[in-house]
Amino acid sequence: MSIEIPKHKPTVAAFLIIFMFSLPLVAQTPAEQPESMSEAALLAALASANEQEASRIDRQLQALWTKSGSPAMDLLLERGRDALENHDVAAAIEHLTALTDHAPEFAEGWHGRASAYFNADLLGPALADLERALVLNPANYNAIYGLGAILEQLGDPQRAFLAYRHAQAIHPHHEDVIEALDRLRPVVQGQDL
Repeated sequence: MSIEIPKHKPTVAAFLIIFMFSLPLVAQTPAEQPESMSEAALLAALASANEQEASRIDRQLQALWTKSGSPAMDLLLERGRDALENHDVAAAIEHLTALTDHAPEFAEGWHGRASAYFNADLLGPALADLERALVLNPANYNAIYGLGAILEQLGDPQRAFLAYRHAQAIHPHHEDVIEALDRLRPVVQGQDL
């Protein structure tokens, strides 16, 4: 499927990159913390955690970020994610659009719909939703990774690499981010002879 991407989308991507790098990273603290840590404490612990601790902290952050405060909105997120997992992109977009309409301050709804749009090859709407998700939750390393993936698909490896590096600064053990950085490093930094 071929989609015409409006010319202003690179401007949106540039804004997101500038916005991301203007945000301070959370301070690093030891990863040995109780299960009921705050989001800021979890992010700080994630930045300095070993791989096993990072996996546990990632699960805690995802559990925290997927709670909207409303069982009905949480159900819409779950239905959207289930539809996406079952490759029913249209249903996923429908559920996640209902979620963003009813809970516009819930970052994970925008991030979820961005993923659905990306799977539908609708890169412009995916970028717009990632912008909203990152305004609401600038530490969402999965959304930052998604931004990098879109920039890479749009043929902008330099900015994609920057997005991936920013995601890695938050979550150093994120496997997809590490793989993307390894893939783009020779393109962006050149190869040793």
